[in-house]
Amino acid sequence: MRITQLPGLLRLPAVQLVQALLAQRRLGAPQPATTVAAAAVAVPSLALGGAALAGFRRAGTTWHPEDPSAAEHLVTDGVNALTRNPMYVGLAGLLLAHAVHRRSLRALLPAVAFVVSLDRGQVRREEAALAERFGADWDAYAAAVPRWCDGRTLAAARGLLGR
Repeated sequence: MRITQLPGLLRLPAVQLVQALLAQRRLGAPQPATTVAAAAVAVPSLALGGAALAGFRRAGTTWHPEDPSAAEHLVTDGVNALTRNPMYVGLAGLLLAHAVHRRSLRALLPAVAFVVSLDRGQVRREEAALAERFGADWDAYAAAVPRWCDGRTLAAARGLLGR
């Protein structure tokens, strides 16, 4: 079965996040010594996702993944200038932090599965809807900003931080 054929509820990123977290719990035990390292990953991940939500609110557009065609505006500034999917990058960062806290390489597997599932399913559906809705503006944005993160992300982050 392909990811795009999963029942609607199972395709929701929040449901996939919970599934990955539950899988991680079976792949390692929390280690107090790794709490600081995990927090160092979790805090910026939460900030990234929160900043993305705030940007969508300011723009007066939907953030809800079930109906990306309902987007009123294409948000390309703030953290959306770093990555086209800052909310999903933030969620993946939380899974990474959870794996670090559990001090388990095996606990990275659900995080990888989460990203692959989103990339092959939800993100493709969202991008198709946004391309249809915003046309050339979407094409220019997609060409300039990476889907996830790459060297352009670091350069844009430096620009946002004024360095």
